[in-house]
Amino acid sequence: MNHSDGLDRAAGVDFRVSPPVDDPALNGLFAASWPGHAPRRFGPVLARSLAYVCAYDAGRLVGFVNVAWDGDLHAFLLDTTVHPDRRRRGIGRGLAGRAADAARGAGVAWLHVDFEPHLRDFYRACGFRPTDAGLIGFEPGLG
Repeated sequence: MNHSDGLDRAAGVDFRVSPPVDDPALNGLFAASWPGHAPRRFGPVLARSLAYVCAYDAGRLVGFVNVAWDGDLHAFLLDTTVHPDRRRRGIGRGLAGRAADAARGAGVAWLHVDFEPHLRDFYRACGFRPTDAGLIGFEPGLG
């Protein structure tokens, strides 16, 4: 599925793959979207990413997703984030679709995503299928 045709529901949203983006914009989006977000530096992470996608509405950052990878065949969708006042408008699907296009275009064979159960329908609508996986959490409360 190619998402550059602009046919998704996120009309008026400008999706950009790996644009220049600063820490204040990303930290603002994350603080609005994730309770307990602590400001951090994104540059070192993004410099190692295969790609990342930002969504802008009237110049304001309203969405983000990162595509981390192993440098070969596996990529990982991380930090899918849409500003709370812009959810349920197709932005998340637009982000995930463009991230998948970037991974496919780079020759990745597998795009992985981990998610909480309440997001299952969202990721299924983005084209992901259920798989078994394992996880070790190293911070308290992460399992």
